[in-house]
Amino acid sequence: MIIFGAWDLHTEGNTSLILSEDWQTSRKGRKQPAYEQSREHIRLIEEEGYKLKTFPMKYSDANKDEEGIGPAKIEGFEPKLTEKSLKRVGGNWYASDDALGNLIPEEIETPEQFIEGASKTVSVNTYERNSEARAKCIEHHGYKCAVCNFDFEVFYGAIGKNYIHVHHIVPLSEIGKEYELNPIEDLIPVCPNCHAIIHRTIPALTVAQLKQHLVENERNT
Repeated sequence: MIIFGAWDLHTEGNTSLILSEDWQTSRKGRKQPAYEQSREHIRLIEEEGYKLKTFPMKYSDANKDEEGIGPAKIEGFEPKLTEKSLKRVGGNWYASDDALGNLIPEEIETPEQFIEGASKTVSVNTYERNSEARAKCIEHHGYKCAVCNFDFEVFYGAIGKNYIHVHHIVPLSEIGKEYELNPIEDLIPVCPNCHAIIHRTIPALTVAQLKQHLVENERNT
């Protein structure tokens, strides 16, 4: 078993950056003595079948100077080990629990007129972010995009496993307070590209409309 600390500074959702080739040297150009040991630990996981476990660490920049240079400091940590899977992307190694990731919030059009430089109002679709509803949707429909059939794991390998956006078929403006979600009928897995295009129009395109558009576009090219 190999144990890495997972800095909150480098953790996004269920994935933590635990080692990077960029960490071989400090910002002052000095060789980091712990890097080689960490790299050997990564090798043991990748090649020797060691299990990877992490524990959460809270980052502090108390040792940094005015230019942001200085060693990292642990402000605190949680003494709880969680087994993770190791994923490599280029020169970075990540610890992940392979859970369903959160969907990027959708931008909802509003009647207000915004001037250049003004903040944009973003509404988060809680139905799509509900982990239980997402899990049921994906358990039924699978991880392939319902529009273009893109499969993240097939294309990207391990780092793409269990990743997909989930689109809410019923427009948010039509959802009332007493609305009861049906994860299988109301949610559908789509890739980020198709999800973005679906919401390029008002009202949003349906999955069927975008699929037909792709067929016609391919026919005309």
